[in-house]
Amino acid sequence: MAVDYTTHDGVAVITLNNPPVNGLGHSMRAGIVDALERAQQDPALTAIVLNGAGKVFCGGADITEFNTPKATQQPMLGAVIQALERSAKPVVAALHGVAMGGGLELALGAHYRVAARGTQIALPEVKLGILPGAGGTQRLPRALGLRAALDMIVSGTPAMSETLAGTALFDKVVDGDGLQAALAFAREVGARPGAHPRLRERAIDAPDAAMCIESARRQIAETAQHFPAPRRCIDAIEAGVLHGFDKGLAFERECFVALVQSPESRALRHAFFGERAASKIADVPSDTPTRAIAQIAVIGAGTMGGGIAMSFVNAGLPVTLVDTGEEALERGLETIRKNYDASVKKGKLSAQVAEERLARIHPSVSYASLKHADLIVEAVFEDLDVKEQVFRRIDRLAKPGAILASNTSTLDLNRIAASTQRPQDVVGLHFFSPAHVMKLLEVVRGAQTAKDVLATVMKLARKIGKTAVVAGVCDGFIGNRMIEQYIRQSLFMIEEGALPAQVDHAIEAFGFAMGPFRMSDLAGNDIGWAIRKRRYREHPEQRYPKVADRLCEMGRFGQKTGGGWYHYKAGERSAYPSKLVDDMIVAHAQAAGIRRRALSDDEIVERLVFALVNEGAKILDEGIAAKASDIDMVYLTGYGFPLWRGGPMLYADTVGLAEVERAVRRYAAQPNGDAWEIAPGLVERAAQGRRFNG
Repeated sequence: MAVDYTTHDGVAVITLNNPPVNGLGHSMRAGIVDALERAQQDPALTAIVLNGAGKVFCGGADITEFNTPKATQQPMLGAVIQALERSAKPVVAALHGVAMGGGLELALGAHYRVAARGTQIALPEVKLGILPGAGGTQRLPRALGLRAALDMIVSGTPAMSETLAGTALFDKVVDGDGLQAALAFAREVGARPGAHPRLRERAIDAPDAAMCIESARRQIAETAQHFPAPRRCIDAIEAGVLHGFDKGLAFERECFVALVQSPESRALRHAFFGERAASKIADVPSDTPTRAIAQIAVIGAGTMGGGIAMSFVNAGLPVTLVDTGEEALERGLETIRKNYDASVKKGKLSAQVAEERLARIHPSVSYASLKHADLIVEAVFEDLDVKEQVFRRIDRLAKPGAILASNTSTLDLNRIAASTQRPQDVVGLHFFSPAHVMKLLEVVRGAQTAKDVLATVMKLARKIGKTAVVAGVCDGFIGNRMIEQYIRQSLFMIEEGALPAQVDHAIEAFGFAMGPFRMSDLAGNDIGWAIRKRRYREHPEQRYPKVADRLCEMGRFGQKTGGGWYHYKAGERSAYPSKLVDDMIVAHAQAAGIRRRALSDDEIVERLVFALVNEGAKILDEGIAAKASDIDMVYLTGYGFPLWRGGPMLYADTVGLAEVERAVRRYAAQPNGDAWEIAPGLVERAAQGRRFNG
């Protein structure tokens, strides 16, 4: 049963019971209405308490019913709240743990609210591109006051119950057992004659309403320019202020319906569900036993290794940081110290916490220190021979059952695993730089990687705050395999007639955090050069534009050398167009016999984005990614794809796969068209009118 009904000394207790967060599914909504009616009919009862089973009151909608008929089946949440408000007997909501979204809206419909100290309170719908759709924009301002309600609804940020004590949101904030306090309070209010308070009838405390609303609009003007939901939240709240509760409620509903259908909300909901879906591996059950991870070792104290070590120690895990030389080790530790010092100076971290984290890092120049580690992460130079040598050494020293992980970004994990006597224990953990900041973690599944190894590293990823996406073995896995085609197109286009600044500007206007040339300068152009040299040997049939090689031959490796595709001034990170580089590009094209032409920004964006989509379709065809949403999560969390567009594969769905196919075929017919080999899966889905996602 989704709702439990009991009585306690004249008080009915309606308990929400839908683990893990008591989501407001259809059976629960119907159960609440039935239980309320049952309580009305019992003359022995004077009051009703609404409670949540387990550790939370209610986390909002039941996400398992999203996009199913049950989600819109009556009674809807608004009708449930109306039933609470109309109850002749007082309803007391007993809040504990979490009261968010529809769960908080439900509580706002009760006559009274008693909260246990430490309860998280929020209306986070804006983070899904919608607004509270069951009266939250109307009742919360009447409970908290206009300014505080605007802040909470427009940001979606949780607040603790004790910080809201003294407002009309709570009649009591108590220590200890909130249910017992709510029962005692219910008996008290049940003995009172007359009508009980309803938030809908309360005036909004807002002597400076116009100023508050205008201030809120100014605050979101820049930060939420691509997201309509924050603006509509403010509009709905304003409607309640200006026109009263009922008209405000009707306008809130109009806004909710419009936002649910918007591409931005669809993208945000896709990201929300995609992140959860990424953690599920079809053939690895959720109850798969995991290995204990108490001690971690990281080999390589460079930028990547140091960042990986920080990711673990930030989550409370001790790390042995190993490098072959004292000097390299000390440089790595100094970089880590500087990172923590910077966080302390910015107020993001206390000096004490920074010292505690540093103390969890144990430097070593001896591979013998690996013998107690439960997980060993290799983060050495991206060279297969080097990595194989490292893994042979690890194999000899690591204890039985230890997980051996490579941070390789492109190399063959199966070959790395084959250099050990325990390929079942080898997995790829591809962190993204800076590793302690970037949310994405590509988990590369080798041909023999054991299921419990996968289950363990996916669990560990959650502990360190990463979004883990499983990839199969291929050159570049998901993210870097796709970005290679994106980079190839950007290089072809500057040979054909564009310049780096135009390409970057066009894709950044589309919404990317950084264009391909700024990105290459930041990462280091020599890294891409090394990968291209390897691919020249391994795939001589694949044609690459040579303009990037010419740049590297000039010693222009990016920000670290003061010049790459752009010029960088000392002490600055701003990218300035370089006439020297632009002239080199034009001269290179002339020497190669390429007739340059004007490229539109639309063509630039299509070629870059559809190069990602086409390669993503091949990755799905080959089973390198299990589902399209996994690809989208890689690009949203690791490559700066605009969140409001939902990732490359969802964007292709939005454009229409038939249109994507036509564009790919059009570009395949142009010069450099041999770079476009259309994915069979794209053609098949387009012909069948299907999508990548659903």
